[in-house]
Amino acid sequence: MANHAPDAARPTRPGAHLTAAERPAWLEAGRRLFAAECRFVFAAQRIDQLPPAEALEVAFAGRSNVGKSSLLNALTGRHALARASGQPGRTRQLNFFTLGTRLVLVDMPGYGYAQAAKAVKADWQGLMFDYLRGRPTLRRVLLLLDARVEIKDSDRAVMDLLDRAAVTYQLVLTKADGVKPAPLAAKEAEVAALARQHPAAHPEVVTTSSESGAGMAELRAALAELAAA
Repeated sequence: MANHAPDAARPTRPGAHLTAAERPAWLEAGRRLFAAECRFVFAAQRIDQLPPAEALEVAFAGRSNVGKSSLLNALTGRHALARASGQPGRTRQLNFFTLGTRLVLVDMPGYGYAQAAKAVKADWQGLMFDYLRGRPTLRRVLLLLDARVEIKDSDRAVMDLLDRAAVTYQLVLTKADGVKPAPLAAKEAEVAALARQHPAAHPEVVTTSSESGAGMAELRAALAELAAA
């Protein structure tokens, strides 16, 4: 496919840490992938409303107010592609966005607004879990964690749920511009250690800031690598 990185520059396996030689090619592949038109195509509130499972899907999940809409907008370079609800925790649907012809981005409802694991059950045990467990084209979930705050019980509960659903997920730190370098490094180490404790978690953590743009090129490259696998 035209948007794939050159074969000679591909990592030896999907998800492998990029070497210095591989990095420029995958950064360019990510830039080209996300330069494609991205548009809203579907919203589903019930499992029987899901669109046909055709293109590879990557879902975005996280607690309410974690910065999910901002991350989607920053990744795609669209200021209003995804819009946050005026009432956190209110949205109860899956929103599907096509990125060219190669990738579908799925915006999942925020969870855990009450900052308790029981909120995960109320928000996610119905449509969300059915989608995670049964969607054949779902390749990865990006689970967003706010770099400025401690990991919540609801985050841990969702990680357990993703493990049970056998869905590969990758932890992404958001709002990193609000954390000084030393505490940020400690947070990255803490989250990386947490990922190692979960069988379905991808080992690499991506640190981002929608405000400064930090980490966006790396996350685009990771998704381009995923799409090319």
